Amino acid sequence: MQDNIYATNHTSFTVADMDRAVALFCDGLGFELISRAGRDPASIRTITGVAGAEVDIAYLRRPDHVVELIEYKAPDDRKDPALRPCDTGFAHLAFDVRDIDAAIAHLAAYHAEPISPPYVNKVGGPNAGARISYLSTPDRVTIELIQRPS
Repeated sequence: MQDNIYATNHTSFTVADMDRAVALFCDGLGFELISRAGRDPASIRTITGVAGAEVDIAYLRRPDHVVELIEYKAPDDRKDPALRPCDTGFAHLAFDVRDIDAAIAHLAAYHAEPISPPYVNKVGGPNAGARISYLSTPDRVTIELIQRPS
């Protein structure tokens, strides 16, 4: 069955403010907006299983990845959970960067806040020796920055 899955299509995040999220991903992270539009509510309700769902969806692309941003306009009973990295369902998007301090400073303009200062991985694994930092966006999307040792 695994040979039936031949490519990654996209990673998706639900956001509270589409304009703010698009600015972060395009101007802050170098994505290109390739489409943005509402969707047929009946189709979205069928696909997601969310009664009363109405959405605005944006697709953004980099040479190495596609991100879908979804802003739900309805239903009114949407929740705003604060998942921690240890909570089931938590996800993040990681980027390799040349200069982590410059990336953190640049992303501050888009209100992406470091969870902690960059950490030097002295333990091992694929990121041994790298400086690593998690940043949280206003939509609680976690961005991981990884600066590999030179």
